[in-house]
Amino acid sequence: MNAPITELHGRAELLGSKLPPLMVAAERVAATVAQGVHGRRRVGQGESFWQYRHYEPGDAVQQIDWRRSARSDTVYLRENEWEAAQSVWLWADSSPSMRYSSGKNLPTKADRAELLTLALGSLLVRGGEHIAPLGRGATPSMGNMAVSLLAQALSERDVPVPGQKVKSLPPVEKLPKYGRLVLMSDLFEPLEDIHQAVGVYADQGVDGHILQIIDPAETSLPFSGRTRFEGMENEGSALIGRVEGVRDSYRQTLEDHRAGLQSIARLAGWSYGLHVTDQTPESALLSLYTSLAAPQDRHRRN
Repeated sequence: MNAPITELHGRAELLGSKLPPLMVAAERVAATVAQGVHGRRRVGQGESFWQYRHYEPGDAVQQIDWRRSARSDTVYLRENEWEAAQSVWLWADSSPSMRYSSGKNLPTKADRAELLTLALGSLLVRGGEHIAPLGRGATPSMGNMAVSLLAQALSERDVPVPGQKVKSLPPVEKLPKYGRLVLMSDLFEPLEDIHQAVGVYADQGVDGHILQIIDPAETSLPFSGRTRFEGMENEGSALIGRVEGVRDSYRQTLEDHRAGLQSIARLAGWSYGLHVTDQTPESALLSLYTSLAAPQDRHRRN
């Protein structure tokens, strides 16, 4: 009994030891991007009027504008502009497939996802936003403490639990309407499963962004000759006698999958982005933050 506990404790300490350099790197990336970005105009609890909308079941009674409602047969809510405190939930995939890297000079997909998650959290709190890790039932908070809590969540979710399978899709959590969600993953799950996972949050009225993170080798399949591919999530292995012969088919399959992801995001009124790990994290973070800053056009899902 003591051996597994000791091993688990050692793993936890190892994970904790990487947090300081990860935090430093995340702050550096965020500081670089912060020089060229500005605040966002979103619905929230500020003092400036934004718009009226019809009351819907589940809305807070305190939001009802009784004066406006008295002039018609419809109950209206008054929504205000919230320039400083839009809540954003963040999630980074930690499944085994994210541990892949095709070169010694390249980060794993998981390392890049963790870096971008922390950097985005840091950038958001610099703008006065509230952040929280997804799947922990945490209340969004502000400031350096919020980033520290996010880093702690990233560390703790990596500690293996015997018999527990790490999921490649985001956990289900009840989020408030007008909240925002950022999902970072290689997204190599079936499109139907991804559509369902995104739909859970889109149906709650949550806006979001999907960032697909992949290794450069996964974009081009640069291998040649007789090659054996080993699955990282118990998929087994596949021996291909001549990789060159399947390269075009692989690329087309990957392109079709990306098109499917873009369609899922579009139907949900979300945005989608692709990041390859040989690109700079600053470029990914700037693109991600710009997407979050842009108003989202919500579409009805099929």
